[in-house]
Amino acid sequence: MQISKTEARRFLLAYQNLLSPVSLQGKSGILAHFCRVGCIQFDPLNIVGHNPDLVLQARVRDFQPQMLRELLYKDRKLLDGWDKVTSIYCVEDWPYFRRGREAAKRRRGKNAEAIHSVLPQVRAAIEERGPLSSADLDLGEMVDWDWAQSRLARAVLDSMYSWGELVVHHKVHTRKFYDFARRCLPQELLQAADPNETEEQYQDWQVQRRIGSVGLLWNRSGDVWLGMHSRKNRYSLTSQERRAALERLIHGGKVVSVQVEGIKEPFYLRSQELAYLDQARRMDEPARAVVMAPLDNLLWDRRMLREIFDFDYKWEVYIPVDKRRYGYYVLPVLYGDRFIARFEPGYEKQQGILTIKGWWWEDGVAPSQQMRTDLADCFRRFLRYLDAKCLQIDPQPLGRASLGWLAAQF
Repeated sequence: MQISKTEARRFLLAYQNLLSPVSLQGKSGILAHFCRVGCIQFDPLNIVGHNPDLVLQARVRDFQPQMLRELLYKDRKLLDGWDKVTSIYCVEDWPYFRRGREAAKRRRGKNAEAIHSVLPQVRAAIEERGPLSSADLDLGEMVDWDWAQSRLARAVLDSMYSWGELVVHHKVHTRKFYDFARRCLPQELLQAADPNETEEQYQDWQVQRRIGSVGLLWNRSGDVWLGMHSRKNRYSLTSQERRAALERLIHGGKVVSVQVEGIKEPFYLRSQELAYLDQARRMDEPARAVVMAPLDNLLWDRRMLREIFDFDYKWEVYIPVDKRRYGYYVLPVLYGDRFIARFEPGYEKQQGILTIKGWWWEDGVAPSQQMRTDLADCFRRFLRYLDAKCLQIDPQPLGRASLGWLAAQF
């Protein structure tokens, strides 16, 4: 099957619920998106919301972060867990990650003896006192744990969490409070067998799930494939293992190979998503502006993003200041099926002021009056999501873009 880059872009946008009109609304809309993509990556940084909040505000009408918190910690429909690194996924997927939890329990890492020696004490504390964070445990000893030094309290709680004895009961900002999984999840879910009986079935499931998290993927190594387990590699399947899984999935009719014009490597999509490809072929040029999350599923593979969308994006939060091209926490702006700009936000929550500290148009973008109108609507929605009162533009924004036309509408 051969498709154009335009069809590939529009397929991805249709699949990722990024087209107009917006059909997702409320908590049911949030769950519908999770059911489609499997997981959303979590990151502790909060400039204008955590990454999952930014992902969902781009797709769910009138989204508010409290909706996601309720689904996680009140309704227990979603779960903090490990998928594509630290993520959020549907609680029904718990049995599929059994192999990863069991592997974590078998793993004897650094200072395993210190961790196991305090397990009875920690279990008794949670049993008696309820959900606890590492700050609630008098275990201040520092240990070499995993890849860094850590307080013993954190190491033991994270270990119990990784092998599934504990789950995140709730968070206060980014501080996690843990409780026993048996007190938070249905017993039938905890006792459910791993649906994948063999290692090959498990690898096939992981590859198929990861394709579904984005919509369209190639088999080039990169961050997009992180968080997948095999006997050979703790953090990711090898390219050969992915290739073998893809061959099995294609042979079984679960995955389809697609050639995108001008790109040598084949891409893969799940057979059940072919309807979105038909939709992309019939689609008129979409026109909707949205602010995107830095770790949005659509952006997981930066090289693929560059090839299909002609957009070169790098999240620069961990890059030294003197080596940044743009700014600390720069977010992409999508318009129709193109990325047209990126901007750096600042937010004073108590005053309710969102500031555009920097704005950079993509090469060749000449904003029309309609684009300006749609961008103003986009930022009105963004203000409602933040529960902010006003938008202001830095008098001399980084990038030197003239945004008087935007300021005039607020």
